[in-house]
Amino acid sequence: MVTLAAADQLIWGLPPVAGDPAVIRTVALFAPALVVAALIAVHRPSTRDIAAAIVATAWSGITIFGLNLLAFRMGWWSFHAQGAVALGIPVDLWIGWAVLWGVLPVLLARDLPLPLVVGAIVWLDLILMPLTAPVVRLDPGWLTGEAVGVVLCLLPAVLLGHWTRHDRLLGVRVWAQAGLAGAIMVGLPLYLLGAEPAWSVPATAAGVQVLTVVLLPGLAAALEFARAGGGTPLPYDPPKRLVTTGPYAYVRNPMQLSVVVAYIGCAVLTAEPRLLIGALVGFAYGAGIASWHEGDQLQSVFGASWARYRAAVRPWAPRARPWAGCPEATLYVAGGCDMCSGLGGWVAARRPVALLLRPAEAHPGALRRLTYESTDGTRATGIAALARALEHIHLGWALLGWLLVLPGVGWFAQLMADALGAGPKEPRPRTDSGSALGTDTDAALDDAR
Repeated sequence: MVTLAAADQLIWGLPPVAGDPAVIRTVALFAPALVVAALIAVHRPSTRDIAAAIVATAWSGITIFGLNLLAFRMGWWSFHAQGAVALGIPVDLWIGWAVLWGVLPVLLARDLPLPLVVGAIVWLDLILMPLTAPVVRLDPGWLTGEAVGVVLCLLPAVLLGHWTRHDRLLGVRVWAQAGLAGAIMVGLPLYLLGAEPAWSVPATAAGVQVLTVVLLPGLAAALEFARAGGGTPLPYDPPKRLVTTGPYAYVRNPMQLSVVVAYIGCAVLTAEPRLLIGALVGFAYGAGIASWHEGDQLQSVFGASWARYRAAVRPWAPRARPWAGCPEATLYVAGGCDMCSGLGGWVAARRPVALLLRPAEAHPGALRRLTYESTDGTRATGIAALARALEHIHLGWALLGWLLVLPGVGWFAQLMADALGAGPKEPRPRTDSGSALGTDTDAALDDAR
C-alpha cells in the first residue's frame, strides 16, 4: 500500500516529509510576512495599495477559516497541532495562509500581470501543502479542497484587491466590506465562543428580527458611503465627498453604533456576557481613536461643512428627525394618478425635511414612475424613490426605507406595488404650473391635512 508521504514523493518528486512541527509552524507564520516586508521595503505601497491589501487579506482570512472547517467535514485535510489552535486550526498557519493569499498577491500584482500572480500563488501552494506534514495531514481528496479554496478564497481576494487599487466596481467592494465586517466583528467571535441561543425559539426569532432592524442603519451607512460619497467605510478608501444623507442625517457614527448594538443584542440572545467586552471595545474605539483621527481628517478635508454637520448631528444618540442641512431633494409625483397623488399627499402631510414635492409633469424628462432626485446626484425611481423619500420624514420611516432597498426586498416590494397598480404610467404633457404638486396632488394634500 502506498503511504501518503510516498504518494507525495511520486507526484511532486519530493522526498517524504517529516519536519519538526515547531519549525513548520514558525516558517508558515513568518516566511510570508518577511516576503511582504521585503516587497514593502523595495516598493513603498500607496494608500490604495494598503486599502487593497487590507480588503484582500480580510477576505482570504475569513474564507480560509471557513475552508478549513469544510475540509474537516469533507475529509480533504486535517491538522495535528497543540497550542495556539482555534477550533482545531493552528492560528499561525491560518495567518500565514491568509497573508500568502491576501496581501502577497496584491503587492506582487503592482508590477506583474494578475493571471501570472494567481498562477504563481497556486503553484507555490501546491508545493507547500505537502511540506507542512506532520502538522497538516493531507487526505486523498485534498486537491479538490485546494481547487475550492482557489475559487472561493484566493480569486475573490485578488480581484477585490485589484478593484480596490484601481477604484473599480465600487458597489461590489462596499457589499464585500459590509459582509466581511459582519463576519469578522460579529460572526467569527460568536463561532469561536460557541455561543448559542439561550431563549425559546419564538423569543430568539423575535430577538433576531428586532436586532436586524436596529442594525439596518449600519448597512445603509456603508451603502451611502458608496452612493453619495464615492468611497467605502475603509479608512484607506474613504468617500471623496462629505456624506450627510441616509443614516448620517440622523447620527454621526451609524456603523460604530450598529457594531455596539450587535454585540449587546447577541450577548442578550446568547446569554454570553463576554460579548459585552466587544461592545465596550467598539464604543471605546468609536468614541476615542476613530473620533479623534477621523474627526481631524474630516476637518482638514471638508472644513466648515464638517464643522456645521458635527455641531448639528450627535455621534451616538440618533435624532428623531433628519438634519435640515443635508442635500435637498425633489420627489416627482404624477398629478394625474390618484394613487400617486394620494402618496404625495401622505408624504407632504408628514412635513419631510429638505424634500420638495413637485408634479412629474413639470420634470424636463418623461417620467413613468415615482422619481426622486437629489442635489448630490442621487436618483431613484419606483419603490426605491419612496424609500429615499421616507428618509426625509422620521427615523422610524427611514428604517423602513433602508429595509426596502435591500437586495431581494426591493425587487419583491416593487413587484407587489406593480401588481397593485403602481406600475409605470404614461407621462402626461408637461405643465409649467407653479404649484408644488399640481392641482390633483394639492387636493390630496388638503384632504390629508
